[in-house]
Amino acid sequence: MMYLAIREMRFAKARYSLIATIMVLVAFLVLFVTGLAQGLAYDNAASVKNMDATHFVMEQDANHRFTRSKIDKNQIEQAGLVVGQENAEPLGVKMTTVMQAGGTEKIDVTILAVNPDGWLAPKSVEGSPMTELTAGHVLVDRKLSDSGVKIGTELVDQASGTKWTVSGFVKNESFSHTPAVFLNKQDWQNLQQSSSRSNSSEEPYNAIAIKTSNEKADQLQSVLPHTEVIKKSEAVSAIPGYKEEQGSLMMMIVFLFVISAFVLAVFFYVITIQKTSQFGILKAVGARTVYLAKSVALQVLVLSIGSLVISILFIQLFKAVIPSSMPFQLGFSTLAVTSLSFMAMSLVGSLISVWKIVKIDALDAIGRTAA
Repeated sequence: MMYLAIREMRFAKARYSLIATIMVLVAFLVLFVTGLAQGLAYDNAASVKNMDATHFVMEQDANHRFTRSKIDKNQIEQAGLVVGQENAEPLGVKMTTVMQAGGTEKIDVTILAVNPDGWLAPKSVEGSPMTELTAGHVLVDRKLSDSGVKIGTELVDQASGTKWTVSGFVKNESFSHTPAVFLNKQDWQNLQQSSSRSNSSEEPYNAIAIKTSNEKADQLQSVLPHTEVIKKSEAVSAIPGYKEEQGSLMMMIVFLFVISAFVLAVFFYVITIQKTSQFGILKAVGARTVYLAKSVALQVLVLSIGSLVISILFIQLFKAVIPSSMPFQLGFSTLAVTSLSFMAMSLVGSLISVWKIVKIDALDAIGRTAA
């Protein structure tokens, strides 16, 4: 089987090199779109995905969206009594536009209000940590440095006129493709009061982040009326544009898999038809149909593995040169699943050729040759 498959590929180098080139291009495109889909998914919900929360408590009619939900102080206290105060953290979310003081460039950001001493607080990669933030000081995602934001830069909220000084940077913190700005409790209250013109000392948050089991989450739901306790995955899926964006990209990936299987199927079917007489002779001298079918499957497998190896090398080179602003992620597990799926679809595409080999009659094939 191995001898026949490899020998034939060595004999018809040009023919198999052509299909190998096509497979490399298709495999590269599959891996690229998969990495882009993963990168966009992470960039769209990085801040939520980075949280250690297992569930979120939101307002009942908020459709699982942070920005539509309001949670009051009493609900936060009740949640703490059920799951433990250390496992319930209030979370404020607000999308807004900021500018540098004295500047004109507008930057869309998402405000995230967290307890500086809690487990929702992000780790700073430069500047002051969250625990040392005083009123009027914030941590921002490093992406804002592309817009000229530095430690010490003063940001102005366009809606409320509130001003904050950047005290440090965090990494990979974004929401709905906008960089995150982290506030402490005092700044969140000041922002809410400035936006609503309210003098209330306790302004509402948008959700409660919970670390607990599914059983405790069900118990929590029963004691908090007019709320919904949802899993983190549900909160991520509800972020505006997340499902639509991922659905479109996944459809592209599926079509690429189908195209690759179709291209292989057509190529090997044409080759099989051209070699009908040779297969007939091999059958006549005692070659088993299973042996010939395995030979074709092996050729497909060799081409698939070879094209994937080359494509993965190209992807690694591509990742090294793309700008940091392009969201691209292709982890080992995703790469492995995508590669195995590509090989499986390639083998499926070869089934039509295997079926043709099974149908070949040795006497008819030899007779056609003699004629």
